[in-house]
Amino acid sequence: MSRSRSVVREYLEAALWALVLTAFLRAFVIQAFRIPSESMKDTLLVGDFLFVNKFEYGPKIPFTHTRLPGLHPPHRGDVIVFQFPQDPSKDFIKRCIATGGQTVEVKNKTVYVNGQALREPYAIHSDPTTRPAGFDPRDNFGPVTVPPGQLFMMGDNRDNSNDSRYWGTLPMDLIKGRAMFLYWSWDAERGWPRWNRLFQLIR
Repeated sequence: MSRSRSVVREYLEAALWALVLTAFLRAFVIQAFRIPSESMKDTLLVGDFLFVNKFEYGPKIPFTHTRLPGLHPPHRGDVIVFQFPQDPSKDFIKRCIATGGQTVEVKNKTVYVNGQALREPYAIHSDPTTRPAGFDPRDNFGPVTVPPGQLFMMGDNRDNSNDSRYWGTLPMDLIKGRAMFLYWSWDAERGWPRWNRLFQLIR
């Protein structure tokens, strides 16, 4: 009887340690994320599942605003998961276009940072029309200088993305981590996995 209780206790302890390790990894190292919208198409598609590196920029201590030291700050071009500034209960994913101190401007769909047009092979434009300045910030925006400690974020699907052009810059405090690679992708229209997307690095 005591042997049976000992085995049960070993299984319970193993399960408890597994839960603790999972919680630690999710809070400080890595977290899974699912793509719910087309704002990052074609880099990321609806139904893509990816891992987010929370350690790289420095993980936040849960339930606080304290961030531990990271390997480096975010760079232009990084694809980042963050809490939506207007509703922190929602997670968004966009690409970092500019960091603190840099000036962003969009002129007829072309993005300029510090006066230099960006080369953006990842960006797509699905709408051939160009909206004039003052009517909508989608195609003509700024110039705006990003405050220190904040980022300017844009979706790769430029004509269909709710991003910093509409809600402003992103405070570093809301960053969750950098998107690393896809571990699964499901095409709901075909009802079939996208096998060719599995384990792709996100760039």
